[in-house]
Amino acid sequence: MATGLMFVIMFALMFLGVPIAVSIFIALFALLTMNPVTTPNFVAQSLYSGVASFTNLALPFFMISGTIMETGGLSKRLVKVANSLVGGVTGSLGMVTIIACMFFGAVSGSAPATVAAIGAIMIPMMVQDGYNKYYATGLTCCAGGLGVIVPPSYPMVLYGVTCNQSVGSLFIAGLGPALVVGGILMVINYVYCRKHGLKGDNHFDIKEVGKSLWDAKWALVMPVIILGGIYGGFFTATEAAVVAAVYGIIVGLFLYRELKLKRLWEIFRDNAAFIAGTMFVMAPAKATGSIFAYLNITKIISNFLFSISTNYYVVLFMIFIILFIVGMFVQTTPAIVILAPTLLAVVQQVGVDPIHFGIIMTLALAIAFVTPPVALNLFVGSSMTGISIDKITKAAWPFLIGLIIAFFVVAYCPPISLALLGR
Repeated sequence: MATGLMFVIMFALMFLGVPIAVSIFIALFALLTMNPVTTPNFVAQSLYSGVASFTNLALPFFMISGTIMETGGLSKRLVKVANSLVGGVTGSLGMVTIIACMFFGAVSGSAPATVAAIGAIMIPMMVQDGYNKYYATGLTCCAGGLGVIVPPSYPMVLYGVTCNQSVGSLFIAGLGPALVVGGILMVINYVYCRKHGLKGDNHFDIKEVGKSLWDAKWALVMPVIILGGIYGGFFTATEAAVVAAVYGIIVGLFLYRELKLKRLWEIFRDNAAFIAGTMFVMAPAKATGSIFAYLNITKIISNFLFSISTNYYVVLFMIFIILFIVGMFVQTTPAIVILAPTLLAVVQQVGVDPIHFGIIMTLALAIAFVTPPVALNLFVGSSMTGISIDKITKAAWPFLIGLIIAFFVVAYCPPISLALLGR
């Protein structure tokens, strides 16, 4: 009863526009007032432990590195690479958008940043080439979800910190699912473009491919350094994030020469505010997770789910429904910090690997970026094009369905995630 009332209070406050962290704080203390299962001292310790983690340092540095590479001329070079690889096949510009989102996701780790960086270039190009403006925007918003599926990924780091799992293993496990998602989105784009007779004018030219690859070499090396360094045991995920940030500064300032010192200071300032907000959300969310452990919420949820079915596939389907609904109303950070430990304890009882479940959560929350009312990718797309959220949502439906299909393909076929880890 008390737990249910807590969620009612939290969602009501969010609906009224109260900041997420404050909503969680108020709901948490309302819960403790009705059911004092622990002391204020324990809550204070949980708030501190929620952010006092060495691995947590990876989050701000990956955010900074992504912004630096976006500002330093990375996105346009990645678009050129993608465009040269695709050539003049049916729906080539749509495919370029998807591939460019995959490339940019490999250095940004952020879905909204991917939509902003790639959409600013590709949406006008697609419209000029005859694509429907609503379709082009919907495609970019959905493909932007690859920003958190292709490693390095902000939600993967958050999941690893919250559930004490290897961030490096999560990054490696994300490679296969990223290819599945990208492939399904390309198939949908191909079908649409073939129906509407949209075919690119450019033709595949090996010289152009080589030229674009050479121009983008410093950007393309970055994910190799990050993933190779982690998987090769040269540094941890946190150290990789620092290396990525420093590498991005060097590339932007001295190699591409499109990043200015004044702009670098603005990047640090802007990210400081965003990082502080993220940590402010993580602290009460982590404390809420600790209180849930006291209340034995995991057992309550598992008993409920297992009363319906103990089948592996059915349980994962129900988990998807939970994450899909939560993602519509709650942002990524509190959703992972609050739900991940509880749901992981449930799915492990039916044999789900913790790393595989981290990928499952990441995919589900990537879908949440395009499911209103809390749909950051749609808001970014709307602000860029002036198209209303409802029209973008309508145009994005085929790709949303594609993301859901990709989720179940990956969820029901663990080797897609785990094969590279030898599991």
